[in-house]
Amino acid sequence: MEGFVLMVVAGIAATIFKSGVRVDREYERGVMFRLGRFQKIQGPGLYFTIPVIDQKVQVDIRTKTVDIAPQEAVTADSVTIKINAVLYYRIIDPMKAISRVENYQMAVYQASMTTLRNIVGQHNLDDMLQSRDKINAKVQEIVDEITEPWGVAIERVELKDVEIPISMQRAMAKEAEAAREKRARLIKAEAEQEASKLLSEAAQQMMQNPAALELRRLQMLTEIGAENNTTTLVMIPSDIISLAKEWSTAAHNNNIAVATANIATPTTNMLNSSSAPQLNLSNPVNTPQQLTSADESTD
Repeated sequence: MEGFVLMVVAGIAATIFKSGVRVDREYERGVMFRLGRFQKIQGPGLYFTIPVIDQKVQVDIRTKTVDIAPQEAVTADSVTIKINAVLYYRIIDPMKAISRVENYQMAVYQASMTTLRNIVGQHNLDDMLQSRDKINAKVQEIVDEITEPWGVAIERVELKDVEIPISMQRAMAKEAEAAREKRARLIKAEAEQEASKLLSEAAQQMMQNPAALELRRLQMLTEIGAENNTTTLVMIPSDIISLAKEWSTAAHNNNIAVATANIATPTTNMLNSSSAPQLNLSNPVNTPQQLTSADESTD
């Protein structure tokens, strides 16, 4: 009878001991409560708890990932976009994560989602597309400040994707196309300006040395003949071109001189023919009184 009692007592003691033994892994911690009050944090490794009196809440201290679902937000320039992000956090104080907030995982998710939408509303669309690093840092700073009393540290925040409306995508594509066309025209204008300067310098050198023009023509013939084509060229020496230019200038000047002479000759004739008539004072015209006296003497 006594042996049976000893066996029962030994079995109960073994059961109690077995239920009180706890083992936590390297990334796990046990928050111990004794009669409802926080006692200490146990782990990792093997430790013993008092059954019924001690209660343990196991916490994973590894870095966790929160995938923020796509959220509609309005930017500062009144553009509605959909944005999603990913957040990385880690528990640094298991006691605060258990005792300060009911569900730290849901709390971190809601805080990050709300902060992301607020930050999007403070920036323009261009900032969202071009300055993601700044937005990530701002969201991380705000969320980390919110979760610090919970014993949670935010390690990183990354914007995954920004969905833009189709109409806005078309407008942005037109804007980018116009900007590229403007850049291409400016580059082409600069190239033409530089080419004109070089051509002007080359022309000045060829005017000083006409043989350079002949060499350039021969080089052009070589380039054309290398392509095995059927183009026929007639080369005119530069001396003939210069002589023709001089003849043309002389003929033009001669025509101007002849035209000027033709205009001056009729003007001189008109001036000579338009001289005023002279009055004959020696034989004046008889006045009416003289005519009357002559008639009376006749009678």
